Amino acid sequence: MKKNSIKNTRINQEVQRELGMLISQELKDPRVNPMTTVVACEVAPDLKTAKVYISVLGDEQSQKDTLVGLKSAAPFLRSELAHRINLRNTPELRFIGDQSIEYGVNMSKLIDDVNANLREGGDDEINPDSWDDGEGESEEE
Repeated sequence: MKKNSIKNTRINQEVQRELGMLISQELKDPRVNPMTTVVACEVAPDLKTAKVYISVLGDEQSQKDTLVGLKSAAPFLRSELAHRINLRNTPELRFIGDQSIEYGVNMSKLIDDVNANLREGGDDEINPDSWDDGEGESEEE
């Protein structure tokens, strides 16, 4: 089975959907933030392992605690997944933090700020050098 075959894509989607429901409804670990989202899931073609990309709405400590809680709950989630999805092998779950949703929200906020500034009659020219790119570097150093 090729990595991006139709069968593997369907398995990825099904595992992602089931894990999302399990995390939000069945998992009782207090370390896991209630605003946890399964962004993506990549099941290996041999069905032995799965990378589960998790996004957490909250501060950095909440994200770390959620990943620790999910790693400790991985055996429970794997056994529940085995009961819900009939696969030849139930994959071993590896949870990976994903910042894409937070990054998208931040970029959307920056775009809204620029648009609001232009509507208020701010600078007619947009100067990208004045923007903070989040890397902490400045030209004055």
